[in-house]
Amino acid sequence: MARGRFITFEGGEGVGKSTQIALLAKALEARGIEHVVTREPGGTKGAEALRALLLSPEHDWGDRAEALLFAAARSDHVEKLIRPAIGAGTWVLCDRFLDSSRAYQGGAGGLGDADILELHRIGSEGMLPDLTILLELDPKEAASRADARDAGAADRIGAKTTDYHADVRACFRALADADPDRFAIVGADGSAQDVHARVLAAVDAMAAQS
Repeated sequence: MARGRFITFEGGEGVGKSTQIALLAKALEARGIEHVVTREPGGTKGAEALRALLLSPEHDWGDRAEALLFAAARSDHVEKLIRPAIGAGTWVLCDRFLDSSRAYQGGAGGLGDADILELHRIGSEGMLPDLTILLELDPKEAASRADARDAGAADRIGAKTTDYHADVRACFRALADADPDRFAIVGADGSAQDVHARVLAAVDAMAAQS
């Protein structure tokens, strides 16, 4: 049995990750490729419980606590959903993964990349995606999309300052530039179908290399 593929979608708020994952899932279905769509934090019962704690505005988590909770949720997600699915030949499409922790808590939060990677080594045995799609969009357009999506009720992380989110975008780009073999930088401007065509091209390029 062929091993499944693990594809993650990353980017700042409002870049269209959920839309593009849904479109890629439809494309894989049309090709007869078994797949599962999941998200972080979340994907398993335990990780979804941690997601509720992490994103609730009722809790004022510090960056260290955030990083630990994300790592715990990811560990459960990897052990119970991602690794078994890939081992069974299923493709896994995930809305955020390790690189979000590296950009949000490690970069914008100031913890540093080494500590985030060490938590990931302990919690998830250092597992990395086969392909990471980094969606990039003009900050003003992304903010407008996020506002429309959230209808004034952004979660605790989405509601952080403009400077914080600018740091997140910069960190994502630095991670992608440092690891071009894993990352595909995709412009999120234009129609959803325009962006989907770019995403599909990146996925096909990955498949052709293996």
